[in-house]
Amino acid sequence: MITEQGVVEEIVQQKAVVRIQKGSACAGCESRGSCMAMEDKTMRAEVDNELQANVGDIVELGMPSGSLIKLSLLVYFFPVIAFVAGAFITAAWAESLHIDSTTASLIGGFVAMAITFFVLKWLNRGAQDSGEYSPRMTRILAKAEHPQTEPPG
Repeated sequence: MITEQGVVEEIVQQKAVVRIQKGSACAGCESRGSCMAMEDKTMRAEVDNELQANVGDIVELGMPSGSLIKLSLLVYFFPVIAFVAGAFITAAWAESLHIDSTTASLIGGFVAMAITFFVLKWLNRGAQDSGEYSPRMTRILAKAEHPQTEPPG
C-alpha cells in the first residue's frame, strides 16, 4: 500500500479535503517533471471521511499498490500500444488507399491513441463511482490541537 500523510483542511458533507505535503512518493516518481502537482509544494485530495476526522487532524491516506499499477498501465501503457497498433494497421492499408505509408501511420497512430483516451475518459466515470482507484483515509495520526479558551475573568 502506498501511503501519504496530510492535514484535513475542510469537511464538506461526508468528504474531507486533505492537504498533502509532497514528499518521498513524489521525489521518486518518474513523472514528477510533467506532473501538474509539482507546481506547488502541496496537493489536495478529496476522500471519504470514514474515520470522522476533524479540520486540523493529521491523517494517513493510502492506496493499494495493485490499483496504482493498474492505473499506471491504463494511463501510460495502453495509449502507446494503441498508437503503435494504429500505425502498423494503417501502414498496411496505405497502399490500397493510395496514400503515403508514413502519413497513414502517423494519422492511424494518432487516431488510435485518441480513441484510447476517449475510452479511458469513459472508464474514468465508472472508476470514480467504484472508488477502486481513489485514495482512502486509513487512520488518524494526530488529533487537531484546539487552543484552550480561558474563562472570562
